[in-house]
Amino acid sequence: MIDNLTESIRFTLCDVSNKTKTPHLGSCLSSVEILVALYWNVMNIDPKSPDAENRDYFLLGKGHAANVLYTVLAYRGYFDVEELYSHGKDNSDFEEHPGVAPPKGVEHISGSLGHALPVATGMALSSKVKSSSNKFYALMGDGELNEGTIWEAALFAAKHNLSNLVAIVDFNKLQGTGPSCEIMQLEPLEKKWEAFGWNTIRVDGHDINALTQAFLSSNNQSKPTCIIADTIKGKGIAFMEGDNNWHYRIPNDNELISIEKELF
Repeated sequence: MIDNLTESIRFTLCDVSNKTKTPHLGSCLSSVEILVALYWNVMNIDPKSPDAENRDYFLLGKGHAANVLYTVLAYRGYFDVEELYSHGKDNSDFEEHPGVAPPKGVEHISGSLGHALPVATGMALSSKVKSSSNKFYALMGDGELNEGTIWEAALFAAKHNLSNLVAIVDFNKLQGTGPSCEIMQLEPLEKKWEAFGWNTIRVDGHDINALTQAFLSSNNQSKPTCIIADTIKGKGIAFMEGDNNWHYRIPNDNELISIEKELF
């Protein structure tokens, strides 16, 4: 793992947002450690062979946080970091939500919320039927849990004992229009997933070691696993943390200078 990896990813996220005028930084920043744990410590992947049949799959449900997936893939070696600066521009593969012709390593179109887990569930069942070794990881925002398709997939996955499926909830407590638990009653979240038949683990979503151990523990299960990652929206940038304005705001040049000083 390269030095200052999470700091470098966070600065690139902010720099790309500033240069390309694309939003959703808060949602990206809360997910950094989750993706770093998966892409560096857990998943069976090869950036030189992104379509290998035995690869593990990551599906991004909270598609508005596409930039964190693109940035992690760039740092992992799927493509050059400089390509990120076409994010959101006309005819770019790096759309604001992953689209029909995404960059290498992006496995799922996610313009609408609520679809990554159902898609991953179908893929996991297919893999089970074929006795393949793939694992499937679906990252959702806490606001995304308001979608009924999530809970339909949760019932289906438990029914079919999809032990090769891991759902991750980026539980940053905020969604586009306010606090998640005021908009919809999510807690007690662990008990809800457990009641649906899932192995459930709650963990500090900014602790890479704890996340890694939680993901690896899913290998010993006979049923699907849900990792509830407690996170902070805007994590890593003091003036963004917990401020839901950064669901939409874009850092200006002076703020970018402050971000760089804080991170490095």
